[in-house]
This record gives sequence, structure tokens and C-alpha cells, in this order.
Amino acid sequence: MKLKNQLQKQIRGITSYPKLSNRRVDDLNTVIGLQKSLRNGQVSCKEITQDYLERIGSRDKQINSFINLNHEVSIRQAEIADTMIAKGNATALTGIPIAHKDIFCTRQLPTTCGSKMLENFIAPYDATVITKLENAGAVLLGKTNMDEFAMGSSNETSYFGPVHNPWNPSCVPGGSSGGSAAAVAAKLAPCATGTDTGGSIRQPASFCGLTGLKPTYGTVSRYGMIAYASSLDQAGPICHNAEDAGLLYSFMLGFDPKDSTSIASEKYSFALENNQHASKFEKLTIGLPKLGFQEGETDTALIEIQKVLEGLGHKFVEIELPHIDASIAAYYVIASAEASTNLSRYDGVRFGYRCEAPKNLQDLYVRTRSEGFGEEVKRRILTGTYALSVGYFDQYYLKAQKVRRLIARDFQAAFADVDLILTPTTPSTAFELESLIDNPVEMYQQDLFTVPANLAGLPAISIPCGFRNEMPIGAQFIANAFKEDLLISVSREFQKETDFHNRTPSNSK
Repeated sequence: MKLKNQLQKQIRGITSYPKLSNRRVDDLNTVIGLQKSLRNGQVSCKEITQDYLERIGSRDKQINSFINLNHEVSIRQAEIADTMIAKGNATALTGIPIAHKDIFCTRQLPTTCGSKMLENFIAPYDATVITKLENAGAVLLGKTNMDEFAMGSSNETSYFGPVHNPWNPSCVPGGSSGGSAAAVAAKLAPCATGTDTGGSIRQPASFCGLTGLKPTYGTVSRYGMIAYASSLDQAGPICHNAEDAGLLYSFMLGFDPKDSTSIASEKYSFALENNQHASKFEKLTIGLPKLGFQEGETDTALIEIQKVLEGLGHKFVEIELPHIDASIAAYYVIASAEASTNLSRYDGVRFGYRCEAPKNLQDLYVRTRSEGFGEEVKRRILTGTYALSVGYFDQYYLKAQKVRRLIARDFQAAFADVDLILTPTTPSTAFELESLIDNPVEMYQQDLFTVPANLAGLPAISIPCGFRNEMPIGAQFIANAFKEDLLISVSREFQKETDFHNRTPSNSK
């Protein structure tokens, strides 16, 4: 694991930066907090970046949230940001260090996707998400660990080792954006990017006590984001609170001609820009699907969120989503089928890992893919290939797509009567490392509440709403398409009345 060894050398070298002279990152761990201090001249972008790099060097050995760093690049970008602020050319994100899930292509850092297959791959271009944020003056802090090719719910499938949950290092942080969530929870970054195919932003956010937003499909460009399942993948932010998430999202969204699935509409961006979405909505009707209130570890915490929002004048009603119980089955057929196609490009010919001394072309293909992919990735490739094969296409893939359409119709019927839908984010709190890794069916059930929004292309957000056995619990709001501002607004309302989002792991202080 050459790249991981390089990272450890980088970490060991980040030990001599000066402390912040006035206020520590502990007091400035939100994007809005950092932004205000930068504008007031209390700290510089360079000081903030140095402090985060030092924290990574001293704390990430236990968490394993980062795959790759380049502190020279980070410091150079921070110095440029200081100049932008001094000249009055700053945006709301200028000088803010951001950790990026290692699924986004970057020219200045390797993009591994958590896989041996791409261990030493450096992209010739930046993903649109990276370009947008860096054009806004954000600092590239590093690339975070993830489940290999975004396939996993625990961040245990990474070639670079599992990520540990900062709340309890014996537990998983969730996946596949587990490195991003763990880094933010441990205060190794004020915010991070993630991707969400079936819950990979929201589940880690829930397990780590954070706010994670999965936007409407098509609102954030997928260009330069390594594909898992193209009709489901969507990028979004992971932050401490909804205000930060709304701010970061406002810079990530927008039409991109390089992405054929990008949506050419900006009407929803204006509602989010400069946090103008605060308190703009009337009292809401929120739907409670029966599936969301089964007996489980996380259901009781929703009583708290319901009580708070009812106290603010919002109304709750029961709703029906008749086909939602088929979501998991439909999702894993569709996602695996698309994965088998997308990952066919990793063949040892064009780029990425290549086996040594192949005997012939077939040997090259077989050994490269057998050696380069981990077990979970190979499992999903095989599942998807089977579902697309002659004689089984109609029985599995076509049927799953029909179920997908029915689920989307169920949501549209529900949104005729309600403004939002509330469910737990996950069936349980963060589980122990290695407890489910050999039981893929049970592992897949962790996506029970998150998958439906991806199948329907709808926006959803997870916010902290309680604790069980000192581990965070997340609640999920789902909105109709392009209603991200509504999700941010109601989440901010709840967070103004509670402090769950302000609590941090004891070992991050």
C-alpha cells in the first residue's frame, strides 16, 4: 500500500505549525464561524489551514479518515485566499478548508476511489465540484477515505483500511463517505464533500452526529466524479449543521454542459444563496410513513423532533408509501447492474492497476480485475452482470426499474398532501467494526430508509436528533424535487431549538 505509506510520511511531517494566536479550531469548527473570524481579521486562512493539518497529523492515525494529503498545495491555496480577502474579492467560502471524498478527480492529488485499482491514479483534470469550490476560494485540505468505489455502508471495504467512528473507535462511521464524515466529526475538517448513491452521505452523517444533504438528482454535476451507478449517484455536503450545508450546496450546484444528466435550472439556487432561505416558509405538513416507525433503535429519537416541530406550529400526518418495502431489492439490482457496466473500463489496458507479466489478453483481464478489486466490488459486479444477462434481464433489471417508477409515483402522490416526509436515517446506530462485513444481506438493510430517495431522484437530509448508548441518531427529511431550501429551512429551525448538532466526540476536543 504505497500511497498509504506516503500519507503517513506526510502526516509525520505536519507537526511544527504554529497554533492559532487568538482562537483555536475548536471554537471555529463551523463554516459560518470560520467565515466570520476570517472577515473580522481574527485569524488568517493560512493559520486555519495549518491548524487543521496539524490536527490531522496528530489525530488521524487512530481514525484513518484521510487517504492523501499535500500540505504544500493546501498552504499555497490558503495564501492565495488570504490575498483575495485582503483585496476584497472573497466569497463566502474563501479560505475555508474542505476535505473531499476520494471519488472526485483532482489534478493535484491522486484519486484512488478507495481501491487498489486506482492506487496511483492522478487525473488530468478536476471534477466540476472541485473546480466550483476552488474557484470560490475554498482550500483543498485532502482526500478522504471511502468504501471501495463507493460500495459499502461501513467504510470497511477500502483498500486503505477501515475508518473508525470518532464517537467510538470500535464502531464504523458509516459508508461509503465514512472518511468525510469521520473527519468532520473529529474536527479534522470543518466540512467535507461526499457522494450518495443509496445513502452514502446521509448514513455516515447519522452515525457521526452530522448534517448530510443529498440533493435532487442532476442539480450537482457528476463530471469528474468516478461513477458507481450513474442514474443514482449524487454529490453533496457533510457539515456540522444545516446552515453550513446550505451554504456549501449553494456553491456546488448549477448546470454543467459536461454532464449529460445536469439540470438546466437555477431557480432553486437563488433561494439558498447567501442563506436567504432562513425562515421563509409557512407552517408545514410533514408525513410520517408507517415503514418509518417500526420498532427499532432509532425510532424513539423521532419523538423529540416531532415534539419540537409541533411546538413551532408544524403538523404531522400519517402517509402511505405502498411500494417502499421493495426499495432495497430494486436498488441493489439497478445499482449493481450499472456498476458492472461502469467498472468494465478497469481492464488493465488504459489506466489503473495492471497485473504483472500476463500470459495473454484473457489472463490480463482476469488477473487485473481479480487482483485490483476487493470482495464487495466483485460481488456487486457479478450480481449486476447476472441481472443484465440474457434470460434474466426482464426478470430482474426490467422488473426493478418498474418498481423504481412505482416508488417515484408513491412519493408524488404523498407530496400532493404533505410538504416533507420524516423517517429515521438508519435502522440502528453505528454498529461495531467487522460485525456485519461477512453478512452482506444484513449490511444492505442499513440502507432501508435512505435508498427510496435515490430511486426517486429526490433531495433528502439527515440531521442529528438524539443519542442511544452515547452514539448519535439521525433523522431524515425527504422533500419533493428541487426543494433543498425547504430541507435546509426546517433543519435550521430544529437546530435552533436543540443542541444535538453542537455535540462532539470527547476525543475530538
